[in-house]
Amino acid sequence: DNQFPLWHQHAFLWEGGVLIDLGTLGGERSSARGINNRGQVVGSSSTTSGSSHAFLWEDGIMTDLGTLGGDVSVAYAINERGQVAGSSTTASGLRHAFLWEDGVMTDLGTLGGERSWAEGINELGQVVGTSDVAAGPSHAFLWEDGVMTDLGTLAGGYTTAEAINDRGQVAGYGHLPSERHHPYLLEEGVMGDLGTLGGNYGYAWGINNRGQVVGRCHDADGKTHAFVWERGVMTPVGPLGCYTEVRGINERGQVVGRSRCGENPVYATLWTPKH
Repeated sequence: DNQFPLWHQHAFLWEGGVLIDLGTLGGERSSARGINNRGQVVGSSSTTSGSSHAFLWEDGIMTDLGTLGGDVSVAYAINERGQVAGSSTTASGLRHAFLWEDGVMTDLGTLGGERSWAEGINELGQVVGTSDVAAGPSHAFLWEDGVMTDLGTLAGGYTTAEAINDRGQVAGYGHLPSERHHPYLLEEGVMGDLGTLGGNYGYAWGINNRGQVVGRCHDADGKTHAFVWERGVMTPVGPLGCYTEVRGINERGQVVGRSRCGENPVYATLWTPKH
């Protein structure tokens, strides 16, 4: 991230080989976090007042989604119905997960603690994210129809839910007893450890409807590689020896993320699988 000074950073949409500047909400910077098949983009942008608000961009227009009463909000995901999931500060200054729909931002509450934040949403309107609990480390959650459910832990520690597909499968990462992070796939109530490429740490950030999970993890030498996990097999993505990470995957198996080789800058990257 240090490769991109915040005062020069703008959200973009890449289409047909063209990089489109999405602009801002009047401030100096913006960042895109999610997109749906209709080309609607969500993220966060600074405003003329200097605060940062969640936005929805469509057909050249960036709309401010507002907040839950505080100064800061960010949108992380959007489905085909135009429902947006993210987090916002409240009037009391606490960070809470939200669901935005048809101009209304709804506070999703918490699992008993003070804070929560939403990271993913599927076509059923199911929202996943992370919440403080009454005691102990934060847990991954699933929110549906007004009810927030604790998804548990990988091995008794912190867990976060980053993405959910239309089959209800959830991808994220969590602590092991040794405090190492491992990616997981939750399916039918069971949170399965996906392992790593030989190292101690891994993170899952995306999943498609085929159950392919993407993220990044360490190899046995401690180097960071993007991965695609499918049916028990974790495959590295990108050139070996380079820093790579993947944030999202579509139904065609195309993955997006970023990479850096040697002293070169960090580049946004699209990888397309060979069939």
